[in-house]
Amino acid sequence: MPHQIILTDQAPAPIGPYSQAVKAGSTIYVSGQIPLSASGELVGAGDVAAQAHQVLRNLRAVLAAASAQLTDVVKCSIFVRDLSNFGLINEVYGQYFDGDQAPARETVEVSRLPRDVEVEISCIAVVG
Repeated sequence: MPHQIILTDQAPAPIGPYSQAVKAGSTIYVSGQIPLSASGELVGAGDVAAQAHQVLRNLRAVLAAASAQLTDVVKCSIFVRDLSNFGLINEVYGQYFDGDQAPARETVEVSRLPRDVEVEISCIAVVG
């Protein structure tokens, strides 16, 4: 199946050999987003909620570049450095995803994330 590489300057550029997203058919696979601005600056140092907001804004920007939106997301994977921040991240997440139509997801605590951020989120969306 042919696929399309998705790249936007409205989200941070990849910091390794990967794409911001790949669209294969009607499915969009968005790489994990961390709380960097589009220019690559860390947003919300020490503030988990601010970091979660930036991550979700980045996801929204990458999806928009693929002609999709958050309502098209069917699955999210959330990686956190400290699971005790789950409540804060969940509260922010709920501002972007409607509870009645929220995608499937998991939240996993990890020992470290790129650039030592607090949260990273990837997603899968289906359009059309």
